[in-house]
Amino acid sequence: MSRESGILMPVFSLASKFGIGCFSREAYDFVDFLEKSYQGFWQILPIGPTSFGNSPYQPISAFAGNPYFISPEKLIEEGLLTWDDINGIDFGSDQEKVDYGKLYENRPLILKKAYENFLKKGDMKAFKEYRKAHEYWLEDYALYVSIKAAQDGKSWLDWPEDIRKRDPKALDKARGEFKDEIEFICFEQFKFDEQWKKLHKYALEHKVKIIGDLPFYVAMDSADSWSHPEVFQMDKDLVPKAVAGCPPDAFSKDGQLWGNPVYDWDYLKKNDYSWWVKRIERNYEWFDVIRIDHFHGFAEYYEVPYGDKDARGGKQMKGPGMDLFKALEKQLGKLDMIAEDLGTTTEENIKLLEDSGFPGMKVLQYGFTSWDSIYVNHRHTRNSVVYTGTHDNTPTFAWVQEISDGERDFTRRYINSLHTNYGALVWDIIREAYRSVADLCIVPLVDYLCKGKEARINTPGTADGNWMWRLLPNYLSEDLARSIRLMAETYSRIPTELPKD
Repeated sequence: MSRESGILMPVFSLASKFGIGCFSREAYDFVDFLEKSYQGFWQILPIGPTSFGNSPYQPISAFAGNPYFISPEKLIEEGLLTWDDINGIDFGSDQEKVDYGKLYENRPLILKKAYENFLKKGDMKAFKEYRKAHEYWLEDYALYVSIKAAQDGKSWLDWPEDIRKRDPKALDKARGEFKDEIEFICFEQFKFDEQWKKLHKYALEHKVKIIGDLPFYVAMDSADSWSHPEVFQMDKDLVPKAVAGCPPDAFSKDGQLWGNPVYDWDYLKKNDYSWWVKRIERNYEWFDVIRIDHFHGFAEYYEVPYGDKDARGGKQMKGPGMDLFKALEKQLGKLDMIAEDLGTTTEENIKLLEDSGFPGMKVLQYGFTSWDSIYVNHRHTRNSVVYTGTHDNTPTFAWVQEISDGERDFTRRYINSLHTNYGALVWDIIREAYRSVADLCIVPLVDYLCKGKEARINTPGTADGNWMWRLLPNYLSEDLARSIRLMAETYSRIPTELPKD
């Protein structure tokens, strides 16, 4: 990895006329901003379809894209919609917050209108070719979404037994009953991939690479756990044997019960990890680099018996380790990955990171606590990625206000900052990240903007108010691009190919 820098910005946070960031003109404008700022990477959060809670880390499919990101504007340009179809639709009253309730109500109506027009004048040949190429996941996903809607949103674990257990006759009947809905859902994915592919191509043409984000787990109620129960720890009646969690510690006496299905690594190993190979291959269709969330889960993970009310009865289990990554590399070639290794302290976790050769993460907000913190600058290594904060951290402007006076004084001493103004202090912290020996420096856009806690993307352990912050169009100024570009030039983090003036 060469010495470069990039910006962390979720797709849903992009400015947009349509209630949520999507693949509209504003996404291309953001790529232009990155190019002008000499930023070689755009890091995003997972782009899979979400369910209740709207967390991108609880996807209902490991292979599908989020239809909310399909741009109505691009569908208008294609002739599948008109502005009259859009005007008057309530996308929410707050331009800086996603209103998921409004999206749930109106986005399917817009996309169904586009689908109806596509049936009359769209490229059906390309659509059929897409369905064929993605058949291994698309048909089951579309069937899952269709049945779930017909079951009033109930989890597949509560569906009628014949459908839940995927009886062939019941599935054939459902495919006939929901034929139109299945085709519409396939159309959504067709348009998602088509629009994302064009945006990704535009980014690469402007010397910007995409860092995608891969959740370790899928949701319990997901197309994957229903269509491939053999991949997960399920009994013969397709009832989960165990779920994911976190052991009790000083912060939580009962531990954390996440509820995701845990993988059957023995089965996966016997089948050459084929499900994981397909999953990673699919992600490389979208991204240039993959950040793997919860990386230490591949070394060891915590499982809790299904039905337990808390995580105290769980146990630590051994993950697949390097065996998985060797299988992936054998079938897919060199893996460009970033390991989310935050909190990695056990010998097994550290060894897996070293053996993989993947860069780990250094978050400065965790470093300004003591001189011997592994996240403070003088402990960094080249093969790593430095962040001021991540989507799980409060924006750095809010962080410098919330920390203790002692921590703030330590931070100022460490980075040699004389500033008492919080905004200036934030930029000094950003400069400290750029100064790091780490090959790659990623700064959340909210930090460059000196946004406060109102722009926090996610607060772990909470269910409400997350995944909502949106950018206003006038935030991406020429002055901001110039300031970021100067930082990249000063600390030798210019892209490997300079953008054209």
